[in-house]
Amino acid sequence: MELNSNQIQEILPHRYPFLMVDKIVDFEAGKWAKGIKCVSANEMQFLGHFPKKHVMPGVLIIEALAQTGAVAILVEEENKGKIAFFGGIKKARFRKQVVPGDVLELSCEIISRKGPVGIGNAVATVNGEVAVSAEISFAIS
Repeated sequence: MELNSNQIQEILPHRYPFLMVDKIVDFEAGKWAKGIKCVSANEMQFLGHFPKKHVMPGVLIIEALAQTGAVAILVEEENKGKIAFFGGIKKARFRKQVVPGDVLELSCEIISRKGPVGIGNAVATVNGEVAVSAEISFAIS
């Protein structure tokens, strides 16, 4: 099932300039989600990161992955209207620079949950190459 940007905004509280997911291409509620982020030179972070060599900050790629995972969690009926907060980031690896014109393919699989707390395995790729991978934890409130 796909979700467009308007549908994503019904689930996530994030708004410009901090909504980092353009589209959810598929998901299974409570299990996983896959999304895309089309990276554009018109984004605010490229004013300073870096003016002469645009590179998307790794922390914003992690945020895009977290937002993708949050969609998987927040579409569950019992979590509608709630917020998924970062609990932690482990094993983050930055393997490829992401630049304007790239299409980030985002995936987050929820691997563990106990009450309102959980962990997801997240991977961002560009043209099939891993750009970022991380284990992210969250708490729903």
